Amino acid sequence: MNTLVSTDELVDNLKNPHLLIVDCRFSLADASAGQKAYDEGHIPGAVYVNLDEQLSVPHVAGKTGRHPLPARSDWINTVRNLGISPDFQVVLYDDAGGAMAGRMWWMLRWIGHDSVALLNGGIKAWQAAGQEITTELPMARAASGADYDNLPSLVKLVEADGIDGNTQLLLDARELPRFRGEVEPLDPVAGHIPGAQCSPFSGNLDANGLFKSPEALREKFASAAASTRPVVCYCGSGVTAAHNVLAMKIAGLEDPSLFPGSWSEWITDPARPVATGD
Repeated sequence: MNTLVSTDELVDNLKNPHLLIVDCRFSLADASAGQKAYDEGHIPGAVYVNLDEQLSVPHVAGKTGRHPLPARSDWINTVRNLGISPDFQVVLYDDAGGAMAGRMWWMLRWIGHDSVALLNGGIKAWQAAGQEITTELPMARAASGADYDNLPSLVKLVEADGIDGNTQLLLDARELPRFRGEVEPLDPVAGHIPGAQCSPFSGNLDANGLFKSPEALREKFASAAASTRPVVCYCGSGVTAAHNVLAMKIAGLEDPSLFPGSWSEWITDPARPVATGD
């Protein structure tokens, strides 16, 4: 399983010794909220991973985006410390439609881990199905089996110097008001990368917070499907852009590249152009 799993599928696999569940809940407004939510109740067996502490390294003002990727070797060490091996099935969830869990999905694929999927609907769907949550902490597990050092990456990424809205189709995962530059609650400059199209990650979900069907997602990403240019996904800091990467995979489209630094890194260089409006 490398895209989505349902609550029923996860229940059926809970006793699999090669399954690891990861709680990725996080709030940009309160960095401690995810840990608090986990402590108050999580899916049995789940470990907690924090966006700021495990899925990013501290940003350097004026030089990096808000959620820089860790070094690949450091991320591999984090994964092994979580008890994950390449032969494990990893299931990720959050309470935001996969907005945070999608980041870890992409990062595991970055180091060559294919068997990783999101719980469709997250913990909300789990509880809506009447499944239990617990405050009990899982036993620590040591990773075993083959290492990640020699596994090929399963993703494509582009750094800031490789971004070009004329030769690439850039998809911005932020909501339209931020894309247009009408509001900017997080970054010092408003707007978008010239040539980009607005493709909010929220549009990947239905009214119940579940991913839309592959057919509906192919319709949403029709411009990417028809593009003769390489597709690059970005957002504010490289987190929700991964949601679009996942949605395109669910749709059966070619995997796009990710710009990990995204808008918050793009604007650190005043020489880079900025666009506003549609």
